[in-house]
Formats: sequence, structure tokens, C-alpha cells
Amino acid sequence: MVIDVSEQMKEPIGSRHHYEVVEQEGLPFDGEVELTRTERGIYVCGDLNAEQEAVCSRCLVSFRMTLKLRIEEEYLSTFEEGCFRIEEGGEIDLSEAVRQYTMLAMPMKPLCRADCAGLCVRCGQNLNVGLCDCSRGDIDPRLAVLASLKKECE
Repeated sequence: MVIDVSEQMKEPIGSRHHYEVVEQEGLPFDGEVELTRTERGIYVCGDLNAEQEAVCSRCLVSFRMTLKLRIEEEYLSTFEEGCFRIEEGGEIDLSEAVRQYTMLAMPMKPLCRADCAGLCVRCGQNLNVGLCDCSRGDIDPRLAVLASLKKECE
């Protein structure tokens, strides 16, 4: 999303403008941002919802998840390494900031739902769809010692 801030750059420090960000094709986020004129540029602060394609870490099914983002960035009128910049025409583009915030907000192990049953460790059947025919009684040989201890305690 590109916002023209050329007029706001002429306003006094502290002037504020609110913008509604509407989801469009190729722009998978929406919400509201406030732009505040600072001594060095424009401070952007807002709450956005971003849609992101993810793969469940338990069942490996692709799904779309909504991330809630709190954006706080200052766009500078001069070039500084690692900072967002106000373009020559007096425009700021929120797309790169939103992309970065989205990547930071993505969970390390996304789940399609909280009670996802995952995959069978033997045959790979998606247990959310249905149970498989694998025997559940077999004990992992590495845990056989624990099973014998349990029998002794009973």
C-alpha cells in the first residue's frame, strides 16, 4: 500500500492523519494506520490483519491464517541504512514493513487448529481425517524399560 505524504511533510511536527487500509488483490492485509509527522519524517503506527499461507506442523495440510500485526516504523526523508524511506515523490510504501512484520509474527510451528491430531507415525495417515489400521499397542523398544517399571508398580 502506497500513501502520499508529500502534503503532510509540509505540516508542523506532530500533525496526524488516519488511514483505513483495505484489502485489495495482491495486498493481503487490512486495518488502520496513523501517520504522525516527526522531525525526520513520518512515524507510522497501526494495527493490521494479515492473511498468510501456512503449513500445519502436525498434519502438513496447507491453510490460511490471520495474523494480528502492530506496526510501528518511522519512514525517513533521508537515506539511512536499515531504515524505511520516503520516496522522491513523497510516498511511503507499507508493503515491505508489513512483509517483515508478518514474517516475525508467524509461529514457528503453525497449527491448522489447536486440537490437530497430526499424522500416524507408522503409515502417515492424517488422523484428523480418520484413524488408520496401525496397531496402537506396540511399545517403542526405547521405552520398553519404562513399561516394565510400570508393571512392577502395579
